[in-house]
Amino acid sequence: MSALNATLNPSAWHAYGVTLNSRLLLGTAGYPSPQALHEAIVASGTEVVTVGLRRVHAGEGGGDNGHIAAIRSALREQGARLLPNTAGCRTAREAVELSHMARELYGTAWIKLEVVGDEQTLQPDPWELVLAAEELVREGFQVFPYCTDDLVTCQRLLDVGCEVLMPWGAPIGSGQGLINPWALRTLRERLPHVPLIVDAGIGAPAHAVQAMELGYDAVLLNSAVSQARDPVRMAAAFGRAVQAGRLGFEAGVMAPQAMAVATTPVSGRPFLL
Repeated sequence: MSALNATLNPSAWHAYGVTLNSRLLLGTAGYPSPQALHEAIVASGTEVVTVGLRRVHAGEGGGDNGHIAAIRSALREQGARLLPNTAGCRTAREAVELSHMARELYGTAWIKLEVVGDEQTLQPDPWELVLAAEELVREGFQVFPYCTDDLVTCQRLLDVGCEVLMPWGAPIGSGQGLINPWALRTLRERLPHVPLIVDAGIGAPAHAVQAMELGYDAVLLNSAVSQARDPVRMAAAFGRAVQAGRLGFEAGVMAPQAMAVATTPVSGRPFLL
C-alpha cells in the first residue's frame, strides 16, 4: 500500500486488545437466503459478525442451518471474528447462562450482552444489564453491552469492568437513525478513550456516516442490510459509508456557521487567468 493510500484509509481501532480495521459490525438475522447472507458479509468488509445463540438452537434440525453454515463460511473467508449475543434474554440470570453456552459452543470470551426491559421498544433493562455485566466480567468474559445512551448507565457498566459500550441510536429494527445526537455526542465527549459502538436503529448509510462523524469507533447493524431490496449492495454501501464518516471525523469536519462566509477573497486587485 502506498503512503498516500494509507492516509486515505481510516485508522484502526481496538476492542479488548484486538486490532480491527473495519468499523462495521454486522448482524446475521432475517436474510432472504444463506447465499445472500454470505455475500453480504463479504461485501461489507466486516471483521466482526454477531449471531444470536437462541436463533442457533432454534435452527437446529430446521431451515436456519443453512444460514449458520453461511456465517461460518463467510467468517473463514473474511478472517472475521464471531460475537455471540444474548438477544431474547429478559433477566441477568438468563443472559449469564446463555453467555456460558456461547463460550462453550464457539470458544470465545466475547459476548454481546442484551437484556431487554420493555417489550414494545426492546429497550435494555439498565439494572439487569449491569448485574449481568458484573458477573460475566468476573467470570472472564469480554462484554460488549447493548445499552441506551444514558451516561450514568454507561458509567456503571464501565465501573463493573466493561471496556466497550454499545449505546443505541434508536430502538432495534426501527431504522430511525440517531434520534438523540446530543446524548451520543455527550457520551463521546465524556468517555473519550472508551471504544463506543452505535448499535441498533440505523436504517440508512447516511445514519452510519453521522455516527462516525460524531467520533464513534464503529456501528453495528442488521435490519438495514438484511431487509434491503438488495442486501449485498446495501452491505457494500454501509462498508463505504462507515469509512467515509470516519475519514471525515479524522480529517476534521468544518464547524457550521450561523451566516454565510465568503469562500472567495473579495479584496485586492482582480487578475485574469
